[in-house]
Amino acid sequence: MDSLHSTMNQHVKGKHLSFEERVIIQTRLKDGCSIRAIARELGCSSSTISYEVRRGTVSLHHGKQKRYKADQGQSVYQINQRHCGRKSAFLKKAGFINYVIKHFFEDGWSLDVCANRSLAAGEFSHYQTVCTRTLYNYVDQGLMTIKNYDLPEKLKRNTKLHHIRQNRKKLGRSIEERPKEIEQRSEFGHWECDLVLGHKTKDDQVL
Repeated sequence: MDSLHSTMNQHVKGKHLSFEERVIIQTRLKDGCSIRAIARELGCSSSTISYEVRRGTVSLHHGKQKRYKADQGQSVYQINQRHCGRKSAFLKKAGFINYVIKHFFEDGWSLDVCANRSLAAGEFSHYQTVCTRTLYNYVDQGLMTIKNYDLPEKLKRNTKLHHIRQNRKKLGRSIEERPKEIEQRSEFGHWECDLVLGHKTKDDQVL
């Protein structure tokens, strides 16, 4: 198929190659297309295609022949993806995590006490520990044997922010502000009733 009439969506710059694009690379190489032509068809750089070809090339017929395979390129890509990125501090600081779990259940220490005492006693350095907030995050993520129901104080906390409205609607004076002499009921003409404001217009009846 001529690359000028390809019905495939153009490759997005900065995005990794998809398996479908690797199949196209395999097909074009089998047809004898050059690296530059394949890169032009997929809308990416020639170096991207060259690297992909090296990554997905396998030996055939006892090493006598080498050929690019899309499934091999996809498999190597997925393995590399699992090993890239920042490693979780949870895995790196397992010793401190076990220290927290031990003292939490055996000595009744809170997470905050565990984090602070480990540093104060010199049992762990700053680089070997995590802060209290991170410990609570680990609990929320289910990474520790400590669960939220083991933290009664946390369950009691109201995490909702109290919002004070800046422009509260003024509904008039409260009945609690009436003069004290009215309570004696000695003077006729003081009435008490409930008022309901209408929703349609400001001129609605309110009695």
